[in-house]
Amino acid sequence: MRVTVVSRSGREIVKGGVELPGSATVADLQEAIHKRTKKFYPSRQRLTLPLPPGSKERPVVLNYKKRLEDYCDGNQETITVVFKDLGPQVSYRTLFFFEYLGPLVLYPVFYYFPVYQFFGYKGKRVIHPVQTYALYYWCFHYFKRIMETFFVHRFSHATSPLLNVFRNCAYYWTFGCYIAYYVNHPLYTPVSDLQMKIGFAFGLICQVSNLYCHLLLKNLRSPDGSGGYQIPRGFLFNIVTCANYTTEIYQWLGFNIATQTIAGYIFLVVATLIMTNWALAKHRRLKKLFDGKDGRPKYPRRWLILPPFL
Repeated sequence: MRVTVVSRSGREIVKGGVELPGSATVADLQEAIHKRTKKFYPSRQRLTLPLPPGSKERPVVLNYKKRLEDYCDGNQETITVVFKDLGPQVSYRTLFFFEYLGPLVLYPVFYYFPVYQFFGYKGKRVIHPVQTYALYYWCFHYFKRIMETFFVHRFSHATSPLLNVFRNCAYYWTFGCYIAYYVNHPLYTPVSDLQMKIGFAFGLICQVSNLYCHLLLKNLRSPDGSGGYQIPRGFLFNIVTCANYTTEIYQWLGFNIATQTIAGYIFLVVATLIMTNWALAKHRRLKKLFDGKDGRPKYPRRWLILPPFL
């Protein structure tokens, strides 16, 4: 089988094409392209079928597990594929590890070290109990997230663009320093003892619930990340589509009830907006896939992300 590999502009990426056996898979083609070009390793490649001129449809993306002959449309001798360079890639575990490592390391700096001297504060600092509990809560959260990254999450996509590391780290690290600065400030005024206990207790319940939601999602996929989209069921997923986002949002609400800083609430609002957009996309996708037609199950009626508001 001869495979012609072209760019979206029609330029040939691999001169002369690639010769492969009839039983070759898309993964074999990706390896062959990498061998010929040296630069474009498999996870950096996106291969699609060419579209007719003027077509506005989305191209068919080749699945690396399928055979090339599945895409030949009756011609088993030749096939043309369109190549797109996705740019440098990193694994999702690498991405998540670094974005969570920053807040885990930076927050304690504001608690343990005299950083406020560099901001002009020369007085003696008194550490309130709520600041200590906030440190434990914060570090538990991000340590949990790192452990989930390596031992719980199963990713449907192996890699992410390298630029996402810098973008995500900027988001998490900046907010980590922003919140830590105000919660640990020498002039910080703590809330009442009762409010602190209610906030942290509620937040910890949500943190544990969030872990359980992630375990339920883990079981929807096989260890290699395959399994496609399935209807999540059990626990809070019986009433809300994205229970993992719901518990994530409410655990930060608990943190803010206990600490009461503008920085913390700004982070809560931004995170809620981001996760709501993700939840909207996932909710629409699941309702479209599970429409109750042709033997497919019908997606049950559920809250989207934030009962009882959305």
